[in-house]
Amino acid sequence: MSLPPHSEPRPDHVATFLQEGPLPVDLYLADDALRDEIARRVPAELRPDADRRLSQLGHLTAGPLWTLSRQAEAEQPELLHYDPWGRRIDAIKVSPAWDALAAVSAQHGIVATGYDDALGVHARVVQAGLIHLFSATSAIFSCPLAMTDAAARVLLDIGPDTLRDRLVPRLLSDNPETFITSGQWMTERPGGSDVGRTETIAVPTGDGDPHYTLHGVKWFTSATTSEMALTLARVVDADGNAVPGSRGLTMFLVEVERAAHGGLDGIQVRRLKDKLGTKALPTAELSLDGLQAHRLGPIGRGVPSISTMLHITRYWNSCSSSSAMAQATFLARDYATRREAFGRPIIEHPLHQRTLADMEAETAGALALCMEIASLLGRHEHGQLSEADAKVLRALLPVTKLTTGKQAVAVTSEGLEAFGGAGYVEDTGLPRMLRDAQVLPIWEGTTNVLSLDLLRAEAKEGALSAMIGALGRRVAALDRALGPEIDLVAAVFQSLAGRLAELAEDGDRAAMEWEARRIGLATGHLWQATLLAETATHAGSDAAAARFRTFSRNRLGGPLA
Repeated sequence: MSLPPHSEPRPDHVATFLQEGPLPVDLYLADDALRDEIARRVPAELRPDADRRLSQLGHLTAGPLWTLSRQAEAEQPELLHYDPWGRRIDAIKVSPAWDALAAVSAQHGIVATGYDDALGVHARVVQAGLIHLFSATSAIFSCPLAMTDAAARVLLDIGPDTLRDRLVPRLLSDNPETFITSGQWMTERPGGSDVGRTETIAVPTGDGDPHYTLHGVKWFTSATTSEMALTLARVVDADGNAVPGSRGLTMFLVEVERAAHGGLDGIQVRRLKDKLGTKALPTAELSLDGLQAHRLGPIGRGVPSISTMLHITRYWNSCSSSSAMAQATFLARDYATRREAFGRPIIEHPLHQRTLADMEAETAGALALCMEIASLLGRHEHGQLSEADAKVLRALLPVTKLTTGKQAVAVTSEGLEAFGGAGYVEDTGLPRMLRDAQVLPIWEGTTNVLSLDLLRAEAKEGALSAMIGALGRRVAALDRALGPEIDLVAAVFQSLAGRLAELAEDGDRAAMEWEARRIGLATGHLWQATLLAETATHAGSDAAAARFRTFSRNRLGGPLA
């Protein structure tokens, strides 16, 4: 640095350095683990089609999706209760970028791919790859897509022909002009995850079953601008009585329509929720005042009817977790090539290399578990899942969701730290990653709720035992050429299986609940290590083997092992 002669130093003469920020990354090209999972799980004859779909979407993550996501985050939803003349309209205004993200999701078939007959039993695996690429760069438009997928599945399984034939083609459309999304209106003030405390009632209209009107308050409704939604309510009899608890709940489908006066027909939007994250996603508190509804499934069977829906949305939540982790990891890696410290780019410091390797291994583990769920789900939907494997799927879904949700928060937090102070400054766009990730352990069941669900699955159908048995067989079959970490996986599995046997023998429900969260997370990490080992064997690459070893040492052997 040199100053002009005979001049006073000026700030801009002294402070000339400007840091270059991270550039958005083509997440498909960057993610070796994703490509390894596709190569392992999609047969050769379908792989060119899968690669084309993923490559096209990956290209968008390096530019257009990043731009749309930033714009949607900056232009958050606004609620207009009244028009200039005093009419109640309850109009939710969203960013044009939010609508553009909807169009991109339709054009790339992110929901439709899960039902693509050309991909057959592998459709869910390819879809999981698309979600992994899309979610974190979509301003969380993946949320309405998750519920849209769930609504399509429910209608295909139990919907009447008239609704199924009219709505499913639109829910699965790849044409932005005809594509619609679905919301999910389950949460009420008394209940949260305890839907058995639902207060909303359904009154027969007199037009004959299954037509009702709904009356009540939904405290938290995601994707409120969707054209339809699934919800729960209690059917009242002629005397106005309803069955209490979960046994009294029935599932309903509602369509969001504008009334002649311009407001919503049978709905008032009380307020938009001011959330920690997912700022671009319109989430509202609603009053249902005579909203027209169609019953789905038998009266009083609402909770069993939503089980399929929860399977789909928990699968999407897990893929969104791996997506959040991948974005944080690969942005941090790009920035490490642009930021210098102590005389060289931070990517050249072994300690930072280790940190990035840890993040990549954790992300790969989450992705592998999501892909396993996608594979099981695809086989189940095509009638190719054995009764034993159906139990594995039942138990592995809550394990996957609770494990990956926790991982997403940890990895995105590590990602922000990799940017130093810039990671804490809002206008870099980086803090959004952590704010958005925090919803993932909460939505569709908190860690504790899912841990209890795992115990419920064991008590009802022996699903936890079936899943542990399947895991044990796969651990025993692992290739020991991968290194001593295989023995570590086997030892930790034996410890877990032994503890489960002790708890089962004692039969103490309170003791089992006390351990449930640790059991769920330990099981999730063991599955991830096992799946990473299998993928490494299939890929035959040093990078895949390194991800397995790093993950196993970190999660099963402790960070200093």
